[in-house]
Amino acid sequence: MLHAVGEGPLAARLEALDDGGLYLEGGRIADAGPFAEVRARHPEAPVRRLEGGLLLPGFVDAHVHYPQTGVIGALGLDLLDWLERVTLPAEARFADVAHARREARTFLQALVRSGTTRALVFGSHFAPAQAALFEEAAALGFPLTSGLATGDRNLRAELHTTPERAYEENRALIERFHGKNGLRYAVTPRFALAAGEALLEVSGALLRERPDLHFQTHLNENPREIAAVARLFPAARDYLDVYDRFGLVGPRAVFAHDVHPNPRELERLAAAAAWVAHCPSSNAFLGSGLFPMRAHLEAGVRFALGSDVGAGTRFSLLGEAMDAYKTQRLREDGVHLPAAALLWLATRAGVAALGQADEAGGLEAGMSADLVWLRPPPGSTFEAVLAHAESAEHALGAAFALAREDAVAAVWIRGRLVFARGMLQAK
Repeated sequence: MLHAVGEGPLAARLEALDDGGLYLEGGRIADAGPFAEVRARHPEAPVRRLEGGLLLPGFVDAHVHYPQTGVIGALGLDLLDWLERVTLPAEARFADVAHARREARTFLQALVRSGTTRALVFGSHFAPAQAALFEEAAALGFPLTSGLATGDRNLRAELHTTPERAYEENRALIERFHGKNGLRYAVTPRFALAAGEALLEVSGALLRERPDLHFQTHLNENPREIAAVARLFPAARDYLDVYDRFGLVGPRAVFAHDVHPNPRELERLAAAAAWVAHCPSSNAFLGSGLFPMRAHLEAGVRFALGSDVGAGTRFSLLGEAMDAYKTQRLREDGVHLPAAALLWLATRAGVAALGQADEAGGLEAGMSADLVWLRPPPGSTFEAVLAHAESAEHALGAAFALAREDAVAAVWIRGRLVFARGMLQAK
């Protein structure tokens, strides 16, 4: 078993035990260490042995879209064309609550099958569909942070709302779900291109009324998008300033992408202790660009990993971390990301972005027992490479390079088995 410790991706280091043990109590890790020592301290506890793989903390997805599972793989378009031709028509179907509930189950199952145990989720534009997602997450025991997506222009007409309706629907969902059954609420204007000033003011009002809410949106993803936002908000200094004028930039805010920031925006993100969700497979798939990680690090901007399904090409944060590694290899100013840094980004960074750093992300005593067991499929390349791994770093690097959904053997959330290969347990 192994996890990443440290105060950031470049300071991360691995702690690994070849024969480790965890004692779980009340959904938490109550004791951790060498198996023989943990067993001696708890001789009456039942034992479950996991052999032939890697036990890791559960992964945390900092940006993923609930209504977009079905559009994965729509090739050949940039962001704005992809939204218009593929994604927004699919999201309009969520007006049908029965369809939305089926998709909510599919979406949550896809997350846990990939080893994800917590996520910041971009919701539906329809309040009943958003409620269905929260209900299904509560039934599964998945600690979801999400919110109703809102927009009042530059979308399909059936996805538009009004500021008044957005306020009332958000308020009703917050009262019903926030802080209950492990669920948290995130105010979610889609992006400045789709949200007018009155709608952004509603977002700010909701955050002022409930400072314990989260906030999420998109930022600086695509040059065409950035230019369009500048035309819509000519008084704003830049894209981030649009949000800042409405009190939306703060430590509980997560901005997806930020592929094309300017120095002022980086300085402001750092000063506000806001977060960026880095979504490398989506950025490559839509041709949006290569994330300037070094600029973020040098400015002191915090970031985590997001799959960004459905522009992202899979739910697996193992694959997403590998794409983050490759992206940095392609940039002239790229950052070297060893295996420990990738694991830190896929676990510790995500829970910190969600304000849950004291709850999960590691395998030490006191943490929520959010666990993923990777076991190579028999006869796979992953199995062959893992057999030759001479260090924890090599084994983990092999996992990032080769392990995907079929290598996730079991997943626990808060100590409860929610997935085992070939079976999803929802009670």
